[in-house]
Amino acid sequence: MIELPVIPSPRKKRPDWLRVKLPAGPDFLRVRQLVDTYKLHTICESGSCPNMGECWGAGTATFMILGNVCTRSCSFCAVATGRPPEYDTDEPQRVAQAIRLMGVKHAVITSVNRDELKDRGAEIWYQTVRQVKEQSPATTIETLIPDVKNNWDALFRMIEGGQEVVSHNVETVERLYRGVRPQAKYERSLEQIRRTKEAKQRTKSGIMLGLGETKEEMFKAMDDLAAHGLDILTLGQYLQPTKMHHEVIEWITPEMFDMYREEGLRRGLKYVESGPLVRSSYHAERHVNVPI
Repeated sequence: MIELPVIPSPRKKRPDWLRVKLPAGPDFLRVRQLVDTYKLHTICESGSCPNMGECWGAGTATFMILGNVCTRSCSFCAVATGRPPEYDTDEPQRVAQAIRLMGVKHAVITSVNRDELKDRGAEIWYQTVRQVKEQSPATTIETLIPDVKNNWDALFRMIEGGQEVVSHNVETVERLYRGVRPQAKYERSLEQIRRTKEAKQRTKSGIMLGLGETKEEMFKAMDDLAAHGLDILTLGQYLQPTKMHHEVIEWITPEMFDMYREEGLRRGLKYVESGPLVRSSYHAERHVNVPI
């Protein structure tokens, strides 16, 4: 019997509400130059974020530390997967310098997963936050941290540098974890959020919609997050980076995003950022003032 090659299904055409302008303008070019000069990585580029033009044009960027190669192979993510090289111990200083030169009022810092490191990269996390605070005392910080795989000592080191918001994305509903986040566990991410909240931090998470989740599953996820101490939730449309990644199952309408925002608030979350183009760091400066 001859096996025929698997032909990927055609990618769904984006609706009009997902169209964005291409990056341009002097402020965008200035940020581009600083990122290149200091040899930094941004999730804006590595994650193919649709808001890169808007954010960079406003002089902001989300910095990705600990390299640009991830030890995980999530089916939604455009970041390269593999065995990361040695991390750069001077990176915290370079990130802090770039943030100071950019004049950023609110900085978002994230990283790849570094499962091969005993401390999951926690010391670099801590030093980066401290360096930014020392060089730019007025700058507020959100750290979007990865799954520490139950290494709670690493978690506490990551979050004790003085950042104003600690984010950890659950990404999708529990049923879809095996296909979307095969090396992660839904309950483990909830536990990480709970422990972060118990450490008296402002907690935040994000979910992508359009991966095949149902409304009932989304409502349950919101209930689970609220029960584990989540303060802030971001909801956005999943966009397929390449034909090799998880396909878009559904385009979620702006009206549906509005409904989810109201449901999230009704279920006990303090702040819900919900819309087709919303990403974890979108309008992140608004989240600093959410009560703990």
